[in-house]
Amino acid sequence: MGRFSYFDVQAAWGISKPHYGGLKSTKELLRMCHLNRDKYVLDVGCGAGITPCYISEKFGCRVVGVDISEKMISLAKERARRKKMEELEFKKADAQDLPFEDGTFDLVISESVVSFVQDKERAIKEYARVVKPGGYVGINEAIWLTHSPPSELDDYMRRISGAELTNAEKWRRLFDEAGLEEVEMRIYKTSALKQYRDEIAYIGLSDYLKGWLRFLSMLFTQPDFRRYMKDIWPPSHLLRIFFKHIGYGLFAGRKPE
Repeated sequence: MGRFSYFDVQAAWGISKPHYGGLKSTKELLRMCHLNRDKYVLDVGCGAGITPCYISEKFGCRVVGVDISEKMISLAKERARRKKMEELEFKKADAQDLPFEDGTFDLVISESVVSFVQDKERAIKEYARVVKPGGYVGINEAIWLTHSPPSELDDYMRRISGAELTNAEKWRRLFDEAGLEEVEMRIYKTSALKQYRDEIAYIGLSDYLKGWLRFLSMLFTQPDFRRYMKDIWPPSHLLRIFFKHIGYGLFAGRKPE
């Protein structure tokens, strides 16, 4: 695929790829985690900083965002400056090896991140490690809705993004194995139209349009980018069945006191 990767393209657009369900799923996940004012929150895989800014503005929480991409951290800091939220903290970090002491945060949230992580069990255990006793871990991840998804669709998802999807039951087991209790999970279907609407609501229309303008500019001016997009574009038969087999799940668990 040349010099581009899935995450390179997202960073070049200037916006992080929205998770399934957009802002409404973020709000629902925060409710599941019983978030209220003045908590200390970690957002793992914060991307361009949209969720940290929302949590800070809505709840008045102290928020730290981490991401494995330096470019995304730069974008998150830029967003915080633009929204006059310089108190937000952003740093580069790996979900599998978080640079925080045990029991630091009241809540660890992660949206569309762990599917891309090589060692999912280790990542969830890291989330549980850095949350305080009595605190919550909450994630939003794409899942297989069917028990036997087409192997061609599975191969396609791995090839274009490196994401390894699994079913809701496995995510639940990972929470149990990390020692989290009172685990709640909610499963949702979606569609292409719903996802586009959710993306606009999450990112904001202005930033969404700017991102697409950058994308079109790259498409017209960079031949290697055009080749990359042609290579990853799904065949029509996969597009038709995509949302039949792929949905998303919200999972929240409490660390024992």
